[in-house]
Amino acid sequence: MANERQTDEQLVELAQSGDQKATETLLLKHAGLVRGCARGFFLAGGETEDLIQEGMIGLYKAIADYRQKENGLSFKNFAYLCVSRRIIDAVKTSLRKKNIPAVYYGSFTDEELLSSDLNPEDMLIMRDDRREFRQKISGVLSDFEFKVTTMYIDGMTCAEICTATGKTAKSVDNALQRSKKKLQVVFKK
Repeated sequence: MANERQTDEQLVELAQSGDQKATETLLLKHAGLVRGCARGFFLAGGETEDLIQEGMIGLYKAIADYRQKENGLSFKNFAYLCVSRRIIDAVKTSLRKKNIPAVYYGSFTDEELLSSDLNPEDMLIMRDDRREFRQKISGVLSDFEFKVTTMYIDGMTCAEICTATGKTAKSVDNALQRSKKKLQVVFKK
């Protein structure tokens, strides 16, 4: 039977053998770790609570998957890796083209719009919305941040952006982080 004085590793062993109290104890004990991880990220079209939920799923999977002898990590470190990976995956998924309304990409060419099933009025509205969105973010971001951000939204990896811009990975990552902070402020209004 689980109690709060047991080590994480002991609680994990109990949880993996079906002890619900041990699972609940671990989830409660490490909820702060999940909240701390989630605060450092922005989810396009979502809220911090959504990221916390994703992090809790990562924590739950960490409880199920932890193997002390195989991992060589303490449970807390293993849980941190699982939680942060789950949150990062959620953020990346939210930024992929298929999950962002087309109006926000800015990468459709006129030919792509014309070949779509949209009626002329919808195409015009979409083109205007896209132009307005790009103008709004271009007014907030530096030229380099704008270029990197639009490439990232269009689905390019950081490595591809580095190649396309001729900049280092650190430079590209810094630009994305600055853009994220600036856009959070703009779109919270």
